[in-house]
Amino acid sequence: MKFAIIQTGGKQYKVASGQKIKVEKLDVEENENFVFDKVLLMVDGDNVKIGTPYIEGAKVEAKIVKQGRDKKKIVFRYHSKTRYMKKKGHRQHFTEAEIKKTEA
Repeated sequence: MKFAIIQTGGKQYKVASGQKIKVEKLDVEENENFVFDKVLLMVDGDNVKIGTPYIEGAKVEAKIVKQGRDKKKIVFRYHSKTRYMKKKGHRQHFTEAEIKKTEA
């Protein structure tokens, strides 16, 4: 099993070739290629490489499938006994990427 752990948007993702992931919005057009260079860990069978904090020269290539906005999340604040209620909605921007290959 070959996979890698990458960091983008302040989060870490376990990725493998052919997998689609939703990450924080990236400034890249749709159908363009993108390289994730912050690779924390790479596993290829019994061969494991661990970065300190990143692996030098390692990269994960991906194709941007789409840019979009997620479903609306409701943010509701309530204080009892004071008649305080505040309702707000939020839609997070995201980028969907398909992983093409991982290389160290």
